[in-house]
Amino acid sequence: MFSSKSKSTVISSENTTLIAKGTEISGQVSFTGCLEIEGVVRGNIVVDAGCEVSQVRIQNSGEVHGDVCAPIVIVNGNIEGNVYSSKRVEMAANAVVCGDVHYQMIEMVKGSQINGGLLYTKESSNSIAANGIEKSQAIDSNEILDEYVDSGLNG
Repeated sequence: MFSSKSKSTVISSENTTLIAKGTEISGQVSFTGCLEIEGVVRGNIVVDAGCEVSQVRIQNSGEVHGDVCAPIVIVNGNIEGNVYSSKRVEMAANAVVCGDVHYQMIEMVKGSQINGGLLYTKESSNSIAANGIEKSQAIDSNEILDEYVDSGLNG
C-alpha cells in the first residue's frame, strides 16, 4: 500500500496543500489536488466539484473532526466523521475512523479500525438521477454532504 510505486502518487507536489503538525483549522476546507493533514481539522473536508483525481491523506499525527468527501481518501490518522469516496479508500495500520465509510473500492491493512458502517457505492459513471437528468462521473461533494451529513455540522 505504501510502497515506492504507490498507486496513490497521482498528484504532483505542485498541487499539494499541507496542514502541518501543530496546526489546527476550524471550518470547512475546500480544495483541489492533494490535501495532506498532519495537524487537526475541525470541520468538513470537501473537494471542489469536477476534481476526479483529488485526494486527502490523513497522516499518522493527523486528526479530522468532520466529514471527508473526496475521490481518494488515504487514512493513517483519526477521523471522527463519515468518509465519502467516489474512487478509493486506503486504511493504513494506524487508521481509526469513527463514522460510516462510503466507498467504491477499499483497502484495509491489519490494525486499521472502522467504528461505523461500510457502505459500498456503485460506480458513479453516467448514473441517472431521480429527476431523470444524467449525472457526470464527477462527484459533487456538496450534494453528498447535503444528502448525508447531519445539519448540525453546518452551523
